[in-house]
Amino acid sequence: MASDQTRSAILAAAERLYADRGFGDVTLRDIVAEANVTLAAVNYHFGSKAELIAELFVTRSIAGNRERLAELKAAEAAGGGRASIDAIFRALVGPPLRGCLSQDRESSAAARFMIRASIETVPPIRRIRNREIDHLRKFVTALRRALPDRSEAELYWGLHFALAMAQQTVRDSERLAKLSEGKCDVDDVESVSDRVVDVAVLGLTARGAGKAEPETVGARRVRVN
Repeated sequence: MASDQTRSAILAAAERLYADRGFGDVTLRDIVAEANVTLAAVNYHFGSKAELIAELFVTRSIAGNRERLAELKAAEAAGGGRASIDAIFRALVGPPLRGCLSQDRESSAAARFMIRASIETVPPIRRIRNREIDHLRKFVTALRRALPDRSEAELYWGLHFALAMAQQTVRDSERLAKLSEGKCDVDDVESVSDRVVDVAVLGLTARGAGKAEPETVGARRVRVN
């Protein structure tokens, strides 16, 4: 098998296994058997299980981030250089929600792998998430143009909570469906996205948002006491 084909076979096999069984239960020998390659080939191309997981996550993340930024760019173009707040958040959370909650996710190893990455964050994925943040700064810049009266801290918190809502929805979509006895339709991805966006927008635009600085709150407590 040619070198590029071997590498692709290893990645595809690893993604299928991780998607189906999780990161902790899959060994390099499992991947070797699934890809029909040698352990030496895995070590040559990736060096370790952690590096293999990182390679898969980076590959999928790059594709998702490009989709996010493309939607953000389109929203800014439609707004004459300044996107609406809801369009900014929709570009941020829409792609990952569609990727992980779409109806074809069961047949997509890539989607199931990213769901696993959301549920079972392992050290190599956590390190990448903490390092690869430049694309998120573009969303903060867009929010700054849309909400010039909000503090930098409020914009970052708003971005953080929007991401957290989307991730939690992916992590616990099955539980939500069971808890609500099907009343919350997690398969209606556009509706799910709308709900996340609505709450994220409300958090940044609600009256009084961002006006109470920590020092002011502390000073108020001192006066009350």
